[in-house]
Amino acid sequence: MLSLRLRFPIPTQLPLLHSKAQLSVSTSFRNPPRATATDSAALNKVNGFSNDEQEPLPAGLRRESMPRHVAVIMDGNVRWARRRGLPSGSGHEAGARALRELVHLSLKWGIRVLTVFAFSCDNWVRPKMEVEFLMNLFEGVIKSEIDNLSREGIQISVIGDSSMLPESLQKLITDAQERTKDNYRLQLIVAVSYSGKYDVVQACKSISRKVKDGLIQAEDINESVIEKELQTNCTEFPCPDLLIRTSGELRISNFLLWQLAYTELFFVPALWPDFGKAEFAEALISFQQRQRHYGRRDL
Repeated sequence: MLSLRLRFPIPTQLPLLHSKAQLSVSTSFRNPPRATATDSAALNKVNGFSNDEQEPLPAGLRRESMPRHVAVIMDGNVRWARRRGLPSGSGHEAGARALRELVHLSLKWGIRVLTVFAFSCDNWVRPKMEVEFLMNLFEGVIKSEIDNLSREGIQISVIGDSSMLPESLQKLITDAQERTKDNYRLQLIVAVSYSGKYDVVQACKSISRKVKDGLIQAEDINESVIEKELQTNCTEFPCPDLLIRTSGELRISNFLLWQLAYTELFFVPALWPDFGKAEFAEALISFQQRQRHYGRRDL
């Protein structure tokens, strides 16, 4: 049974979660068993690490209990800039630097898949100047980082409605995905012009076409069939183990709606450009302290 000490009111419909500012949780969860040295060595081999490539973990964090897939809603760039009297573009640039650090930590700490919500389908209604700035920023980041990402063994995948993106950005994305398709140390999935509703709708359309063409029968449609048509079919681990949202907002904002069914949630008050090693470690430690049931009950 969870013992909750609320620091200020939280909507009652929220799932069980841990928030650095909003919620203090004390639990009697049983920690997963610690892996042996042989288990850890095998894990390192799978992730493509040698002992000298690994970065020491913060206190309280166990490498053998890392989530395989972490998803992040990177929220708060514009608020970060406004609080400093800076243009919104400066906030987005600072956010890109924060992402660079998160990718580095994920790689060194043994995360297998990192999915980041970079631009929502709903963001197209933002001011034209801001949208154009973001598209140019995406292009600039790909151009400046592709060599490093490729050298580090990071695979790049992009999900979302790419037809909405500028042609020059579409080409860069295609080239980056092709160049890194055989990398395996970390898969970085970037959601651009994406929404969870869009993903489910495009999956339904794809399945309906297959039914029409006689490739599948309607009565054969099940969860597995749908999951194979979602855009996260690009990864071995399509469903995140942990979702992190920055900026103190307590919602998932139309992100990975199907895939988050059993995901652990962590909400942090830090704005995205301020999210760093300490905040990431806290989120991971919180995840490792939880016991996941997937609808089951312990006897």
